[in-house]
Amino acid sequence: MRRPLYKIASDIEKEERRLSVETSTLMDEAYRMTTFLQELLQSVKEDVVGEKFSSMEEEIQFFKQTKPNILGKLIYYNKVFRIETACPVNKGNIYQNYFTLQLRLLKQEFVEHICNSDFYRYYRAGRTDRDKQYFMLGNINYHDGLNSFAFEIDPKFSTYFDYKVAKIIANELIYSYLLTKLAPEQNPDLVLQSEETKDIIWTQSKNALIELIYALLAAGAIAHGKIGIRKISMVFQVLFRVSLNDIHNSFHRMKTRSGSRTIFIDQLKSSLEEYMDKEVAR
Repeated sequence: MRRPLYKIASDIEKEERRLSVETSTLMDEAYRMTTFLQELLQSVKEDVVGEKFSSMEEEIQFFKQTKPNILGKLIYYNKVFRIETACPVNKGNIYQNYFTLQLRLLKQEFVEHICNSDFYRYYRAGRTDRDKQYFMLGNINYHDGLNSFAFEIDPKFSTYFDYKVAKIIANELIYSYLLTKLAPEQNPDLVLQSEETKDIIWTQSKNALIELIYALLAAGAIAHGKIGIRKISMVFQVLFRVSLNDIHNSFHRMKTRSGSRTIFIDQLKSSLEEYMDKEVAR
């Protein structure tokens, strides 16, 4: 029986959460997620090739949503692995310049190959009137001047446009990832420009913030635990104008440090109880 979209999405989220805690570097996490998603995509392909779709609606949903969500994440994690393994240093101007270049290349690709296409506008508008043409097997039109890779796809497992959707999903994820790698004060896309929020800054250590972020992740306190550590950390980096480039390494060190592994959380509990006692005494 073919697995539904919600089950596949749930499996991916669980693996992301597990690896975000277990792995010590983003490089390792990206590699292991790439392997996981590649195996998942192969398993799903065997289901599709071996069993016909029960309806036109099921086929469209698969190639418009299910497969692109797997393939998009696969493209994303593979790209992250390639970027991380090619990074020349861990910090400093060369580090910032490297990720600034990666962001510029991504934007260039988006302008040249994605945003100006009719299909991109169709997909972004949430239209469905051409879904039969875009997301059903056997409708690849080579007269449209498709990219060369179209000749290499498996016509039993691709409509060509499912890959287009996957690229849109992947590029959005890569964009968010690159923003988190750049220092907020050096990246205008990441900084909140409002005068009313300019004095909201993080005044504890970066390790304290990382500890808090992982605690919120582990407790499922944000979005019911359905989003990963990178998205959560990006929100905090934007809010507090702080760069957390080494979040994975820092968390790995927390797991193995002597004494309390939750120094900041312990301090928060103590401070809150002390504050409550003062309020009661008034």
